[in-house]
Amino acid sequence: MAESREHTFTGTRGLIKVREWPHDQSRYIALLIHGYGEHIGRYEHVADHLVRHGAAVYGLDHMGHGKSEGDRVLIEDFEDVVTDAHSVETRARAEHPGVPLVLIGHSMGGMIAARYAQHHSSGLAALVLSGPVIGEWEVIPTLMALAEIPDTPIDPATLSRDLAVGEAYAADPLVWHGPFQRPTVEAFATTLTTIAKGGTFGPLPTLWVHGEDDALVPLPGSRTGIETVKGTNFTERIYPGARHEVFNETNKNEVLNDVTTFVDRALAI
Repeated sequence: MAESREHTFTGTRGLIKVREWPHDQSRYIALLIHGYGEHIGRYEHVADHLVRHGAAVYGLDHMGHGKSEGDRVLIEDFEDVVTDAHSVETRARAEHPGVPLVLIGHSMGGMIAARYAQHHSSGLAALVLSGPVIGEWEVIPTLMALAEIPDTPIDPATLSRDLAVGEAYAADPLVWHGPFQRPTVEAFATTLTTIAKGGTFGPLPTLWVHGEDDALVPLPGSRTGIETVKGTNFTERIYPGARHEVFNETNKNEVLNDVTTFVDRALAI
């Protein structure tokens, strides 16, 4: 695996942990945005693939996630997470001046990346959304209608056909295995509405990858959101039989190769 290093900075709501996978002669910067309840350390193999492709890779643990400060999985405003991610972009650009930047977000991170692109599309060379929470995610209205949010953890079997992925997830002490926080659920609802009203990505090269058998963030709901925001340079890849974490699926090499092939096309524009 590629070498990595960590540092912290003061984010909008406390100290944020950042991991970097350096590349001294990078062709581009890849900024990874992780999903709900997890942390950037689960993306080692993704970063390794991107470094071998010529990227300097950066990723942060969101507030309340992984090694960053904050009450666990508490996000009251996703605009704050966008701001924190943009701080990482600022550092990355200072360390790699003149190098294009590709934003890659998974699940909740796909939602964050979509909102990020609405704010900062002019500074991006490409956008990759993996199983994004966008459009209609039935989990949110269901939880908001309950007087008390149940302590029901994510089913590891929904992540990948590779059962070892779910086992590692369930055993990971940096992964949150408890209930949603109500303010976070409300922030999801607000952000999904904001994205739907926030305009398209315009000419920004965008790749959407999604598992056809994703039971955690079902394909039809995400498609409604994608159709609203996609711009004029859009590619989608739907993988038959794949579950939620396509970067951890049994065909993950195919998925990662699709991502780097897309990046090559985007950088050639």
